[in-house]
Amino acid sequence: MPLQTPPLRGLHDERGAKFTEFGGWDMPVEFDSIQTEHAAVREDAGIFDVSHMGQIHVTGPDATELMQRLTSNDVSRLAVGDSQYAAITDEDGIIIDDTVVYRLPDEDEQPTYLFVPNAGTDESTHERWLSYRNEWDLEATVDNRTDEYAMFAVQGSAAPELVERVTDESVADLARFEARYATIDGVECWTARTGYTGEDGFELIVPWNAAEEIWTAFDCQPCGLGARDTLRIEAGLLLAGQDFDHETDPRTPYEAGIGFTVALETEFVGRDALAEIDETGVDERLVGFQLIDRGVPRHGYDITSTESRVIGTVTSGTMSPTLAQAIGLGYVPVEYAEPGTTLQVVVRGQSKKARVETTPFIDTV
Repeated sequence: MPLQTPPLRGLHDERGAKFTEFGGWDMPVEFDSIQTEHAAVREDAGIFDVSHMGQIHVTGPDATELMQRLTSNDVSRLAVGDSQYAAITDEDGIIIDDTVVYRLPDEDEQPTYLFVPNAGTDESTHERWLSYRNEWDLEATVDNRTDEYAMFAVQGSAAPELVERVTDESVADLARFEARYATIDGVECWTARTGYTGEDGFELIVPWNAAEEIWTAFDCQPCGLGARDTLRIEAGLLLAGQDFDHETDPRTPYEAGIGFTVALETEFVGRDALAEIDETGVDERLVGFQLIDRGVPRHGYDITSTESRVIGTVTSGTMSPTLAQAIGLGYVPVEYAEPGTTLQVVVRGQSKKARVETTPFIDTV
């Protein structure tokens, strides 16, 4: 099957980007260098093309109930312009995906939402929403609009000023996880103070056919998925399919460290299983760690006790550009999860001493 391409594939190619397959998409992984792009975001600002992310639009009399029953957080708390991070779980409370849910302005006086599933999952997620809507006999329209919108992330300490400069309407007053429509060069863009880097900034959802004019409105470093990965690991943020995978590494929100997304006072698929786990606790938890010995941890490497007994697996790892230290994430038994605990990571057949650290690894907004 041919890879899907973002609307600016040609523009990125002209800029000299290197590309990689990600979630069925052909996406820029690097424009100049991961180090350069990472530093731009940490010290100033950078812009990412994240058009590979899904866009599911839900509206109608029962839109709120449908969203409430299929995501783990409390959707009823969202006023227009609010958003929230949430998990999508199965009946056993296992994470299928994580997502951000936006409450859009009402359409035809009906509650309206846009939520963003991860790359390559938009079709299955759309089908899941339709299936449950029909099973529960709810009145809601569910549209997969992934091929109608591009999505850009402008991130870094200078990002708010950059976005404020190009929007006709002020967005400076938006707090974290707030959003509104703002106009850029005559194009209406959903502009949200959200991101995936640990820095301040905005994510913009823009019409597919206006992607180039919106992208070129920002005079800052273009960044690829490589820097996005090092930035999000430093911020201790999860990557679907890597830090959890419904098929190969099934995890609950409590194991994955996102229990704050679980609103047990609401009714959603997986709620009862998670209520039981909330009572009994978990056997393993995702932790951050830093290597003390030289080496770089990578996905799939063994984590062992100091007695060299395998106790877990690295899910994400990198050499942190900000800290100049090798850091990673992985699941370990709860008795090894306390910050300061000494572990070992097997790097290319050699045991490297590591220490459990509190995440995020850096100061974040």
